[in-house]
Amino acid sequence: MSKLQKPWYIVIEGAIGVGKTTLARMLGERFDTHLILEVFEENPFLARFYESRERYAFQTQMFFLLSRYRQQQHRIRPMLGRQAIIADYMFAKDRLFARLNLGGDEWDIYAQLHSALTEQIPRPDLIIYLQAETDVLMRRIAQRDRPYERDMDRTYIDDLRQAYEDFFADFQAAPVLPIDTNPLNFVARPADFEFIVERVRSALREGIHQPSLPDMSPTIGGERLLQKGSPLADFQKFHTELDRIKGFETNIYFNYIRLCEEIGELGSELATSWKRHGQPDRVSFSAPETAAIGEELADCLAYLLKIANYAGIDLEQAYLQKMRRNQERKW
Repeated sequence: MSKLQKPWYIVIEGAIGVGKTTLARMLGERFDTHLILEVFEENPFLARFYESRERYAFQTQMFFLLSRYRQQQHRIRPMLGRQAIIADYMFAKDRLFARLNLGGDEWDIYAQLHSALTEQIPRPDLIIYLQAETDVLMRRIAQRDRPYERDMDRTYIDDLRQAYEDFFADFQAAPVLPIDTNPLNFVARPADFEFIVERVRSALREGIHQPSLPDMSPTIGGERLLQKGSPLADFQKFHTELDRIKGFETNIYFNYIRLCEEIGELGSELATSWKRHGQPDRVSFSAPETAAIGEELADCLAYLLKIANYAGIDLEQAYLQKMRRNQERKW
């Protein structure tokens, strides 16, 4: 168990079968949070909806809308700011499902009620958006074997998956952390779960391995872009802005050459220290040596971040994915 540093309100979203509830339970236990799970089993229309979507869509959707609203008001709102919360759904998803299932007057009635209720819904601090391909979703739905899902329409799941993609493509109401779950099995493989935990902590700026900057962070145009404990993504943004302001060369191959030069300078500093200390197996560096080596390492990191920017790579995510694979390797 490792509690979060602040009473965050986190929600997990994604299409049916992606693993929202399972992950919510696991993260809730890891972070010792207040757990909110959707009570979909209480919907008396749900089983009939899957048998006849058009006939029972309105009843099903209205029940979910009011049920989710009550849960938001009576279970989530009183806990905000007092204890960390993880929920396996966000209120806004209700409209996404309704848009897919309702039409005509039913949609108009629903939309008016939803708009009125939304004004009183608390905003999450982070949305974990779990993604998976339709075939993966169908396989997971079959594996959990809920009776009313046994004849699940693949087209419906595919439409729902696409609706989620479209919904989050331009979603700006809260921070979103997308996680591709296609290659993951966070229930059976601990390394996969730890990968997600690190991604969540990083998104909340609570990462165990977060780089730490001095309080006198570099500024651009008087604005401090990097704060103490900033995630690696902010380091990349800093260099993007620095390139723009300073007019630095952004050719990826040129910067690769500069990286090689910096690695050479790092090697030179290490070789000098090694010789100065009589070529021992281990060296206890002096303060000036540590400072010089630190500067060269910082230059190397700067060029790595710049190259990642030019290649369109989220270096933090790439690193975590690679370390997850390394954990599974037999050396």
